Amino acid sequence: MSLMRRYFLSGLLVWLPLWVTILVIKFLVDILSNTLLMLPHQYQPDVLIGFHIPGIGVIITLLVIFLTGVIVANFIGRRVVMLGDGIISHIPLVRTIYTSVKQVLQTLFTPGGQSFRKVLLVEYPRVGMWSLAFQTGDGTSEVTKSLHGEAMVSLFIPTTPNPTSGFLMIVPRKDVRELDMSVDQALKFVISLGVMQPSPIMK
Repeated sequence: MSLMRRYFLSGLLVWLPLWVTILVIKFLVDILSNTLLMLPHQYQPDVLIGFHIPGIGVIITLLVIFLTGVIVANFIGRRVVMLGDGIISHIPLVRTIYTSVKQVLQTLFTPGGQSFRKVLLVEYPRVGMWSLAFQTGDGTSEVTKSLHGEAMVSLFIPTTPNPTSGFLMIVPRKDVRELDMSVDQALKFVISLGVMQPSPIMK
């Protein structure tokens, strides 16, 4: 039984990562392909061409995203986007969701931004126990004011093995330690339940 169990686990370690990778890729491809379903039926690629081409939805979606980036990179494109943002900002509920998502994406993907650029170590959930965290910014002026000017930092503590959920906290800057660890290394550490351990150096 011990030998059979070892063989089974060895096979599982080969197929499970492949299976999960395929599922994730399929999920992303399905999302990109399904964006074309928002088009009127008569304008969908399968109808226009007359037959189905595998992956055409992904190609068209990526092409549209790229061309949109080219357009908004110039003055006229930026003015159109600003006009659209102005219209959306006057729609209740929609403006809250749209503005929040846009600000988060701009913060994460803007070159030189500080969000998710630093991996921190913070005492959580109690003193003596440490958790990995990602810096998302500095404490807001309102928070700093209410704490008599103490320097604060906002951070995100991810859960494991799903790092997309977690806790947002604002803690004194003096109570966190910056690690010599990349964000990729930290995410691998979290997702692998601590099995894939880098060798960070606390500053």
